[in-house]
Amino acid sequence: MPSVGGVCHRAVMAAKIQVRGIELRYLLTLYVYRFGTTTVSELVNMLDHKGFDTDGRASKAVSDALRWEVRRGRLSHLGRGCYGLGERLPRGTEHRMLLREKALLSLIAGHNEECF
Repeated sequence: MPSVGGVCHRAVMAAKIQVRGIELRYLLTLYVYRFGTTTVSELVNMLDHKGFDTDGRASKAVSDALRWEVRRGRLSHLGRGCYGLGERLPRGTEHRMLLREKALLSLIAGHNEECF
């Protein structure tokens, strides 16, 4: 009689999805809008926890992406390595951000399938 709950023979993928450009900016902006004032190191940790990776040094990539969003008025620079909500986030832009975030998270979920 076969046993229930046998051993999983598929390896769980530990590879991270690389994000850069608009995808990175959207993920970071949405995080700040959800959780408020945050630091670059917190954002780097969030990306790592969610299964994302950046090109090169993560803190530099995050800082560069945040600087772009500050210029667009979506975020504000509050001090060294600290960012908060900006003046505006248009609804259409927010909608596009949410759609892209959903697609990225589903891509991550597909990479991290576990055995049941």
